[in-house]
Amino acid sequence: MTDTPPFRMVVLGGGTAGWMTACLFARQWAGRAAVTVIESPEIGIIGVGEGSTPQLKAFFDTLGIAESEWMPACDATYKIGIGFTGWGGAGAPGYFHPFPAPLDVHSQPAFVHNAALRRGGVDVPAHPDAFYLAPRLAAAGMGPHSSESFPFELSYGYHFDAYKVGAFLRDHAVRLGVTHLPRKVKDVRVGGEGAVEALVLDGGEAVEGDFFVDCSGFRALIAEGALGAKFLPFADNLFNDRAVVMPTPHAEGAPLPIATGSTAMAAGWRWTIPLTTRVGNGYVYSSRYIDPADAEAELRAALGVGDEVAARHLPMKVGRLAESWTANCLAMGLAQGFIEPLEATALHIVIATAQEFIAAFEGGGFTPQHRAVFNARIAARYEGIRDYIVAHYRMNRRADAGDYWRDAAAMEALSDDLKAMITAWFTRGDIDAVIAERGIGAYYGSISWHCLFAGYGVFPDAARMRAAAPGDGAADMAAIGDFLRRAALNFGPHRPPR
Repeated sequence: MTDTPPFRMVVLGGGTAGWMTACLFARQWAGRAAVTVIESPEIGIIGVGEGSTPQLKAFFDTLGIAESEWMPACDATYKIGIGFTGWGGAGAPGYFHPFPAPLDVHSQPAFVHNAALRRGGVDVPAHPDAFYLAPRLAAAGMGPHSSESFPFELSYGYHFDAYKVGAFLRDHAVRLGVTHLPRKVKDVRVGGEGAVEALVLDGGEAVEGDFFVDCSGFRALIAEGALGAKFLPFADNLFNDRAVVMPTPHAEGAPLPIATGSTAMAAGWRWTIPLTTRVGNGYVYSSRYIDPADAEAELRAALGVGDEVAARHLPMKVGRLAESWTANCLAMGLAQGFIEPLEATALHIVIATAQEFIAAFEGGGFTPQHRAVFNARIAARYEGIRDYIVAHYRMNRRADAGDYWRDAAAMEALSDDLKAMITAWFTRGDIDAVIAERGIGAYYGSISWHCLFAGYGVFPDAARMRAAAPGDGAADMAAIGDFLRRAALNFGPHRPPR
């Protein structure tokens, strides 16, 4: 690639995916690539609350954008994990999935050991909430930032208004030199060799480019529509295909939550996402087991709201493209694929894809030299994340809750990696060793798998348990509890920047 003329990158679609991609490309290739984003002015304001993983913090840090700058503009709050309620079955306690943090080294080995003992029929405490700091902070409404004297940082993500994040990043991208065209695309012009030549706008103008990024949502206008990229649905083991969403006000006088809530419902689950201005709620469900009207009624009943609160129904196209990079087009965001939002991985995948693509494309001299390797790595990421989400359903203990949950627990369409993890758990195998052997730790590590299985209470029946013996080396729960209590003293109330 030469410095002149600049390589022409054309992004179809804005939103969080499009503007994130534009910002990262413009920052990485300043002076070498001209980035243009074509965004339809007719796109409505979705405005549903969305959550993230800690990778979003790294993204803003990479762009040099302070939390005090973007968070107030996007109604954002902090997030230190996800609380799961009802997934373990009637009478079972919920559990908290924390983000891995440096402090965990002091308590996680004890958790892993106790969980192994309990899997073997030894009656020792093995609920994850007793071993990690994040559940304790979430229960107390504490923020993620510690006092200066505390030598550990807590990993955290955010809750935010997705539309406002997209708008904020649009303005930042324009300041980086990205061209914004608020126009509608009516056609994709593909050349004889199968590469995209231009996007034709509604007025007939053609925007030519050297490389195109498809952020057109579930339509995948370029990747699927023009280039024929193959879509691989996940319906055989992820049943949910719709969501109904509605906002509610914060409870008066209640502290601002610092975790996403995930509560099992009749035919899916509902999220609770606290923003500074409201609470975002959504019921993710399968239309094979419940119709939209009944799903809306169930959500209203759970929230205690009537028809005065408007509801919106959203389709979900769950699956992924077989190849994210086809010809001279990279699919991103919903055009690339979608795994239901149970673990808030949507933006995580966008960021990871953009970073992987930058490395592969630049490493190949702005040619498709590394395309096959890139596609394989992104496909593996999707499959790894999909496996962990599927495990939430396959391991559920809600057999008395209806056909949806019984069918999910009985599903047989499992990958070899997921089968290996489940087998290891039930046979008292070394979970950490299986993660390492199968190379899946980059997607979800030991803490996540142990929290999921142990949080569901997947252990032998209490009647089969024996009391712990001195030689078992069970964890000293009093010492762990005191350690976490004292660690929590270094944190204050959850107060997002305003």
